[in-house]
Amino acid sequence: MPASSSEAVRVAVLADSDTRWKWGALTARRITPADASGSEKEPTGFVLRGRATPTARQLAETGASTAAPREVTGAEFLREVRDAEARGERYDVVVLALVGGTVRAVLQGLADLGLDRRPVIVTGYVGVVYEKLADGLLLRHGADVVLANSRHDAERFRAVYEGVGAGAESVVEAALPFLGGAPHRREEGRDTLVFAAQPSVPVTRNERAYVLERLVRHARLHPEREVLLKLRSKPGEHTTHLEEHPYQRLVRDLDPPANFRLVYGHMGEVLDRTDLLVTVSSTAALEALHRRIPTAILTDCGVREVNGNHHFIGSGLLTSFDRLDRGEVPEPDEEWLSRQGVASDGGYDSAFDAARERVAKLLALPGLPPISPYYTAETAPGYLPGILARHRLDVTAPPVRDSGLRRIVREAARGAYRHGVQRVAPVVRRLGEL
Repeated sequence: MPASSSEAVRVAVLADSDTRWKWGALTARRITPADASGSEKEPTGFVLRGRATPTARQLAETGASTAAPREVTGAEFLREVRDAEARGERYDVVVLALVGGTVRAVLQGLADLGLDRRPVIVTGYVGVVYEKLADGLLLRHGADVVLANSRHDAERFRAVYEGVGAGAESVVEAALPFLGGAPHRREEGRDTLVFAAQPSVPVTRNERAYVLERLVRHARLHPEREVLLKLRSKPGEHTTHLEEHPYQRLVRDLDPPANFRLVYGHMGEVLDRTDLLVTVSSTAALEALHRRIPTAILTDCGVREVNGNHHFIGSGLLTSFDRLDRGEVPEPDEEWLSRQGVASDGGYDSAFDAARERVAKLLALPGLPPISPYYTAETAPGYLPGILARHRLDVTAPPVRDSGLRRIVREAARGAYRHGVQRVAPVVRRLGEL
């Protein structure tokens, strides 16, 4: 526990992208108890240095924290956890907002630190879990709390853990931490359709160009309606997934009408003026549904696992551009909404009670049990070593001084990498198809 019950719990959040930083920072506030005065301590934020390291603009747009997280390597983060204990400022809780393989590597790193008292470790998913369910879950096994964003996910998570003979007590049903905002109210004279873009869905250039062309066509068919294409990143910036065909570049081939615009910014603020949210499978759909904003999930590029929209089977939300052009708006299935944790009836206020209670119980223990992941040298000798080797979390190596020159070189290298992914690689692929 903290030094005294009057002190707020000290929390560290380690993320590897802008969206996971948003999830991690907001989750940290919802699952940790406040101090005796009822105030919460701001979590200490860290973002992993890598290909998807978010820019300051991206971090600010999440609205997750007033304090910018510090950019670190995995080894630097572990050293901070170790040194914080030596300073008498140990972290009580660590939230790992990371991809599965990185979670498993950091779990190993934390176990190897040999702390007098290790922190409670919390992890989970930033949104809809539509791919790599078993792989991602088993890589996260060993955390004290594995958050599920809905009853549907909690049941699936427990089934995977129990099905391989691993303990499922860490799975706790909660909700997405960024649901909220005022319920939808249609304002007189306002008619706004927002398309929530995703960096890798749909993935091909032709499919993305098709979606863009249909949005522009819809804007021409409905000149009284404002059509907004909500983008998560600017060209050259990375998000959770790589974006090889940014809409900003594809739109150059079109001549959109005045009522069609590209927009950025905090999703909640965009939803404040949204009357119809359209997407392929973005988590923004759940944010909109929570606020009772009319929502449509596109089937134009197929209902496929690769698109993630198969998750919405049974939701009543699947539709096409042709139907939207005719003015048809789908109606959500209430039972489906309930199972997905979209508690627009007020139940959201208690969605994190179980997680907060579990964290409090773990903090109250005189000592935490050893970290015991499912993947070990015995259960996965052909898989685990490669994961650990890729991350190289050696806290005994001397830290590299991050000089101004080193930062400049790193940013230049990132720029070259992004240019290669977004400009050169597509050209090479097209040449290979000739």
